[in-house]
Amino acid sequence: MAASVVGVPVPSSRVNPDIQKERNTATFDPLHLTYVLDGGKDRTQRRRYVESLALNDPAFKHKDLSFMDREERYTNSIRKAIHTVRRLRELEITDIQEINWYKGAANKTEESNLQLHDSMFLHAIYSQMAPEQQALWMEKAYAYTVIGTYAQTELGHGTFLRGLETTATYDPATQEFVLHSPTLTAMKWWPGNLGKTCTHAVVAAQLISKGKSLGIHMFMVQLRSLEDHMPLPGIELGDIGPKFGYANIDNGFLRFDHVRIPRENMFMKYSQIEPDGSYVAPPAAKLTYGSMILIRAFIIGGMGRTLAKGATISIRYSAVRRQSELMPGAKEPQVLEYQSQQLKLFPNLATAYAFTFLGRQMQDMYAKYMSELSSGEYSSLPELHATAAGLKAFTSWVMIAGMEEMRLACGGHGYSSASAFPEIYANQNPAATYEGENTVMMLQTARYLLKCVRNVRAGKGVGGVMSYLAETPQPRSSAANDKDFLCSKMLTEAYKHVARRLVYEAADRVTDSLKKGRAQVIASNENHLHLLRAGQAHCHLYVVDNFFSAVAELAAPDSVKEVLQALASLYAVHGIIQNRGEFLYDGYLTGDQLAMADRQLIALLGTIRPNAVTLVDSFDIHDDILGSILGRYDGNVYENLYKWAKSSPLNDKEVVDAYDLHIKPFLRENIAKSKL
Repeated sequence: MAASVVGVPVPSSRVNPDIQKERNTATFDPLHLTYVLDGGKDRTQRRRYVESLALNDPAFKHKDLSFMDREERYTNSIRKAIHTVRRLRELEITDIQEINWYKGAANKTEESNLQLHDSMFLHAIYSQMAPEQQALWMEKAYAYTVIGTYAQTELGHGTFLRGLETTATYDPATQEFVLHSPTLTAMKWWPGNLGKTCTHAVVAAQLISKGKSLGIHMFMVQLRSLEDHMPLPGIELGDIGPKFGYANIDNGFLRFDHVRIPRENMFMKYSQIEPDGSYVAPPAAKLTYGSMILIRAFIIGGMGRTLAKGATISIRYSAVRRQSELMPGAKEPQVLEYQSQQLKLFPNLATAYAFTFLGRQMQDMYAKYMSELSSGEYSSLPELHATAAGLKAFTSWVMIAGMEEMRLACGGHGYSSASAFPEIYANQNPAATYEGENTVMMLQTARYLLKCVRNVRAGKGVGGVMSYLAETPQPRSSAANDKDFLCSKMLTEAYKHVARRLVYEAADRVTDSLKKGRAQVIASNENHLHLLRAGQAHCHLYVVDNFFSAVAELAAPDSVKEVLQALASLYAVHGIIQNRGEFLYDGYLTGDQLAMADRQLIALLGTIRPNAVTLVDSFDIHDDILGSILGRYDGNVYENLYKWAKSSPLNDKEVVDAYDLHIKPFLRENIAKSKL
């Protein structure tokens, strides 16, 4: 990978010698691992080429985002988004993956103001509309004759979909739906690009026909005039104001006052309203969740990408930063030499790889489900829904904690916007609440696990990722020495044991509450502690098992597989040490065995240490896309921090200085008084 500063190649003689030394110690070629992550050499070359088209386009060059106010960022982001659409057409790039590569390079650390149009809006049309509806709306969406968003969350309700208050009442006399926000809390709140950008929205509303409430359904609603972009009659909407992250995105509010739309604007792939108001129910209740499942699958992989950025920044910077003394009078060592720093960074590096492979597996799982769906097979939907919900929560929780740990590992400079941590962290932190609040998501997974337990106890059995619940557990770990904690089977069995115990314990607790006469919902609420533990243990097992399986199935050079195997082992062993109480609880592991795990963790840190920088190089994130001075490929951090600081608008002499306006008269006033 060529070193670069703001997209300009840098001669190797200018690369920081500390970071070059790190690359010289690597045991593998980083490109070989990049090929694994991309899916082959040809795809890596194509990705780099597509990214270069955007990175070298002067239309995407602008002043540092940290020095723009919110209005500037919004306007600049809209400009880039529209230029992106035009350039993709000119370049005739139509492959979805290539489009995403181009957009990533064009937007760098920001999200596009057309992202919801290109993702949830389009996918809702594709997955939830009948063929004749698709023919109409897909053409409009792809041509950008409309700009769409996805309006589900309300001021008073988010994750609890059944509680949404917006109504869509069918009027058979005119064959129209009447969209209405009956209360203040029924107002749609948070949809991205709703505030100023979109013309249409996919709106989630309570369907009412013949006086009966039929649950949440989706409707296509035009919000603004295509002539002057003003809100249509009966529609009130606008921007909700500044927030934590996504400074360029116009998240908005939306209120309906008896707005009429044609019957054909209801999404009718799985459920329909006949002209007379009769309702045709979907073959499976959760089919309307298809859009959310796919988005959650992308979120899971996105958490890996975010951790990859954090690991790249913090590990490269830790190779350049020198601090304190290990030996009196000796040169200050690289921060990366400290075991405490490795304990902060290397587990997060391993997690980045674990979640990257997990995201790929979840997308494959979704593709398989869609194939089954086309033949009328819905049996895998409940498991897929439960798996995606829990993993979305698990991965985003871990990402948030990991990014903060890596930011803190960069010391004071991690607090600076120049590090990119503030921007990345603020933009990714909302993953804990969007597309389902995490605690609710994890409880959904836990409830499905309890259903599986009931099936096992009834002799029905379970399959797929839940099959371990029907296995006879090992009462004790077989680990006899430190090296046993490198055995993927032994490590996976340990996670299975803990997950199975916690799932069955949660099931027993809920059953006990039911026996005391509690209603099901009360019995569940009384045992959220146990349900959440069970869901998280199950998800942790899933990630460990998938990471080991992904590495075992790779077609890659042995040197690459060896370092990935070390990362997978580190991920698993670190998880045991972090949750040591659960592994000790029923004597599955002993204190002596945990001491073995501690020693093996330290050994794994030493194994990964020579490859740390090369492992983040393998993510192949261009400097412009990373947007971090601390994480520069060439390692020339300090001179560029100085250059960045000098470019701050506060240092511009053209700016009206607070000194002349306030400080100068204040000082003179006080000096004059002191002379009296």
